[in-house]
Amino acid sequence: MEWERFDWLIEAALREDAAGEDATTGALVAEDREAEAEVRSGGIGVVCGLPLAGRVATRFDARIRFEECVRDGDRVSAGTVVARLGGPAASILAVERTMLNFLKKLSGTATLTACFVEKVKGTQARIYDTRKTTPGWRELEKYAVRCGGGCNHRMNLADEALIKDNHLALMAQEGAGDPVRRAVDRVRAARPGLKVEVEVESLSQLEEALAAQPDVIMLDNMTPEQVREAVALVARKCGDGGRPELEASGEITLENVAQYARAGVDRISIGALTHSAPAFPLSLDIGG
Repeated sequence: MEWERFDWLIEAALREDAAGEDATTGALVAEDREAEAEVRSGGIGVVCGLPLAGRVATRFDARIRFEECVRDGDRVSAGTVVARLGGPAASILAVERTMLNFLKKLSGTATLTACFVEKVKGTQARIYDTRKTTPGWRELEKYAVRCGGGCNHRMNLADEALIKDNHLALMAQEGAGDPVRRAVDRVRAARPGLKVEVEVESLSQLEEALAAQPDVIMLDNMTPEQVREAVALVARKCGDGGRPELEASGEITLENVAQYARAGVDRISIGALTHSAPAFPLSLDIGG
């Protein structure tokens, strides 16, 4: 990761918190006071964002020393020291919350991803994220998914074509003929070599999509049993070769993800990885 590319976000976060105008610390801590501090894990999970956290600290005050004690993607337990800081005490206290906000959010995404990945072990299914990301944070959150052992779906609208129900509704209004096939053919003519995915919500739509020969078919909002039927249908239609990848999506949780994986899909995409991951517990403590 080119962490300097996120300096704009760091600067915005520091301004938002008025880190240079800390009223409490300014009144209580002398400017020449030095301190040492540790960032500790408050639970079991996967750490992510340490290089960014260090950059937050040193962008605020270049005199702060930041040492990573573990690496991004490492699994930690409660009490693990993940980073150490040294330098002006006032600066460490002023930057504490902004630094931890980045670290807790990204570690939360990595940890939730790792939980999903663990649930599908022993199957062929891989866990994917979506574009349901925090505006401005997409690259960071997708990096966190990778740190948790997951895979990235398209980064943006230009990376891959995903033909959804609204696209097909507009195609159907244009005239006769199979809208799915026309949509796939039109995308491939406009963007040769681009991966094409089609979203379906029923077995009849799946058959239409198979005839159009996209690279990936998304089985949207189907139950595990419906997904199992879809996988069997594709096996009958395509045999051993030339079948598209199958992706399950919609209403997938830690409680049911293993059922979807055992149904035989290749990919499981989960928006919750980035839009609903709880913050991972981390705290900063000044040494005695």
